[in-house]
Amino acid sequence: AQTEAPPGLCYGATDVGVPAGASWAVARRVAPALGADVAIRHSPLRRCAELARAIGVLRPGLEVHADGRLAEMDFGAWEGRAWSSIDRVEFDAWTGDFANARAGLHGESTRAFMQRVGEAFDEARRSGREALWVTHAGVIRAAQLLERGVRCVERADQWSATAVGFGECVTLEL
Repeated sequence: AQTEAPPGLCYGATDVGVPAGASWAVARRVAPALGADVAIRHSPLRRCAELARAIGVLRPGLEVHADGRLAEMDFGAWEGRAWSSIDRVEFDAWTGDFANARAGLHGESTRAFMQRVGEAFDEARRSGREALWVTHAGVIRAAQLLERGVRCVERADQWSATAVGFGECVTLEL
């Protein structure tokens, strides 16, 4: 669901909430479409956990579990700041060594982010079960790359610029 964060704010690991009732509106749209044996995994951040719990209430027979590997990327010192206020030199240093540089000086590298999402992706693939991940745009983009066999993104221009909308459902074939 749409978060309470103002537009243009950098928040990955920051635990922003969603307006009251917003998660339920999305859950009522998603829950009826799920199969009988779907494993629901979600980011532990409130903006995903609330939605996953709402789906679980609407579909009480489905298992719902938090998975820290599905949390959004940690943007370090940039968290909670407007993207437009981030020093261009810092940003260019991150995108210049996109795989290894830590976002926001002490946040997460893209390599580490892809590795942790990749662990969850591989586990889901091995399970052979249908799964619903309630997660973030960055995790969705990482999963799309993993689906295509990309385990590490070396350059910033290899990262998907395609927007993932709030409440959007993206289907991947594992």
